[in-house]
Amino acid sequence: MTGVAASIPALPNTSRPAPRRTNAATQWLPPVGLIVLSLIPVLAGAVRLTELMGGPEITANNARFVGSPIPVTVHIVSVTLYSLLGALQFVPSLRRGRPSWHRIAGRILVPAGVLVALSGLWMNFFYARPPGDGESLVVVRLIVGSLMLASIVLAVLAIRRRDFTSHGAWMTRAYAIALGAGTQTLTMLPWVVIFGPIGAADELPRTVLMTAAWVINLGVAEYVIRRRVQRPNRRSTTAGLAPVPLAA
Repeated sequence: MTGVAASIPALPNTSRPAPRRTNAATQWLPPVGLIVLSLIPVLAGAVRLTELMGGPEITANNARFVGSPIPVTVHIVSVTLYSLLGALQFVPSLRRGRPSWHRIAGRILVPAGVLVALSGLWMNFFYARPPGDGESLVVVRLIVGSLMLASIVLAVLAIRRRDFTSHGAWMTRAYAIALGAGTQTLTMLPWVVIFGPIGAADELPRTVLMTAAWVINLGVAEYVIRRRVQRPNRRSTTAGLAPVPLAA
């Protein structure tokens, strides 16, 4: 008999998709960008810690920190660890190729993230507010701090039931919130260039610009999450419609 070629839809591919090949150089671009964004608040935090350890003169800007240094110290140390180590979780070769490294880093990041959220909430309610921080910003910080804490809890619950997709999504949201201080520098920069430094009378612009940074970060996070979910679906769809040659 002669060979007869026919094409029929293949059965859906239920096996785990093969890991995507990622360029060794370009895969580092997103984490490097995140680290650069983190450096602004990280360096500011390092300056603050250096100041506190040196027995500074008490001023209106640092009185709340000098009077109660533990919360701000915990916040600076934990957010530095969380933002810098968390950026490496976005390197595909580390996340997929070295699962043991990913798990070890995750066990460090979860408690660090919890400390970031809890210390931030504590400072929001118990530190004296600096000029320009109004009630509206207190509410915004309460919302984002609670959302970060809830995201980490949901991520832990997801990984316990081996829901890797949900785990990654919730950890991405928590990380986006933690990087809010870096993005706030970018959202406030145009105002400072045009109108000058934000002062005590600029309570509304300060709240809007700081809130915008968290909204931008969460918007980018949702975009990343959706792309991450859609990629394997596109591969599965393509595999399901691939022609299968039959010979008789």
